This record gives sequence, C-alpha cells and structure tokens, in this order.
Amino acid sequence: MPRFSLAAAAFLLALLPLAAAKAAPAAAKAKAPAAPPVPPNITALMSKGGCKAFASLVEASPDALSTFRSAVEGGVTAFCPTDAALRPFMPSYRNLSADGRASLLLFHAAPVYYTLAGLKASNGPMNTLATDGSARGYNFTVQNVGDQVSIRTEAAGAAAARVRDTVYDRDPVAIYAVDAVLEPVELFDTAEAPAPAPAPAADAPRAAGRRARHRPRHVADAPGPAADDDAAPADQRKNAKRNAAHGGPRPRWLAAIPAAMAVAAALV
Repeated sequence: MPRFSLAAAAFLLALLPLAAAKAAPAAAKAKAPAAPPVPPNITALMSKGGCKAFASLVEASPDALSTFRSAVEGGVTAFCPTDAALRPFMPSYRNLSADGRASLLLFHAAPVYYTLAGLKASNGPMNTLATDGSARGYNFTVQNVGDQVSIRTEAAGAAAARVRDTVYDRDPVAIYAVDAVLEPVELFDTAEAPAPAPAPAADAPRAAGRRARHRPRHVADAPGPAADDDAAPADQRKNAKRNAAHGGPRPRWLAAIPAAMAVAAALV
C-alpha cells in the first residue's frame, strides 16, 4: 500500500510541468488588450443617409477625404446635402478649382462632435474643417428657431440650410442631412446691401422755381392817346374837330389862328 502511494505521487509530480506549460498560453491570451474599434466609414454612412452624391464628391477629392478620415478619430459633425439639394448646385461646383472644391466639401463639417441638442444650444459662428487658423475664414453661423436648426452663410443668394434628418449620431461622429448646399463667402460673392434711395429734392427750391417760371410779367400801362403835337397836320385837324364836338380841350395851334389872321390883315 505505501509503495502504491509513492508511485502515484511520483506520477502526478511528473504531470505538473506539462499542465503548467499548457496553461501559460491560455493565460497570455486572456491578458492581451482588446483591439481598438474600427472608426466608422463616414462616406459610407453619408451614402446610406440620402447623401450619396455628396459622399461621392468627398471620395473623389483626395484632400477632402483624408481630412474627413482624420477628423473622425478626434470628433466631427458633418452636414451632408441631400441628393436633391446637391443636384442644382453641381454647375457651380464644376466651375470651382480643385482647391475650391476641397474647401467647399470641408466647409460641410465642424471639427467637434455635436449632438442635435448640442447644436440647438450653440447659436452663433462655428469653425469648420476648412477654417484656416490664421485667416479665421470659412465659418458659418448656426441659428435656431424653435426646434429647427439652420445654418447660414454670408454668400449672396445663399439659402439657409436646415437640418432635415439625423443620419448618424454616436460619439465621436455625428452626421446630419441638410436641405441646401453650404456656400462659403470665400468662394462666392458677398451679399450686397441694397443701394440707398436718392434723397428727394428740396421742396423750397422747386417751389421757388415754379414761382419764377409763373411769375407774372410787369405789363406797362397802356399808352394814352397820342399827343396832338406829334400827330400829322391832317390828323390834328380831325382831332380838333372831334374834341370840339365832344367839348374836349382845344389844341394849342387852334388858339393861335386869330393872331395869325390879324398879322395877315395888317400886311394887306
């Protein structure tokens, strides 16, 4: 009996190194850190959310695609125009340079993760992936009216883009579908203020002008009957007869007739 116990103990001691060798790899596997999660494919998510055309433009721009992928790791909020909103804008997009196209695409994302509630609480200017830290350009303004989140720019004729749907929202990535393309003022004309209306002419000068035009001219008094001294002799005689018939004053030459007749008689 003792001999059997010693043999069994020796056998078990011989098996212990083998068991330890098998347990070591299993323990090593259990302690290995878990692999980091794969970052979401932002363009694939856009395509599934009704922004397939916009996602295709991002994938076709190497600069925009690399910036979007890098931003995913640190946090990003993208605003992708729906296919219906992007379609009428394509002629303007094609007229841009390669750098302009990349800037416009990056203008549709903020380098911060925002939930929808966070957007509603963040009224005011917001930086984008296209913002240059030195120039401080390529910003848009978030405005909220009630529960509606809108994004506005200063480009002429640009309509406000309204958030229509949440495509994806899981920290650190949020994607929202909007109903208009965001147009940066750096690529498009600034909205011009309407020209002021011309000031109305002063009433006083105009009234004075009317008075000057319609001022009655001074009309000289109508001349009286011509003096008898200036009339012809035949007219003088007619006037003398007419005045005599009407009891009017006698002209000076008629009063001198008696004296003339007396001188003529003396000479005879």
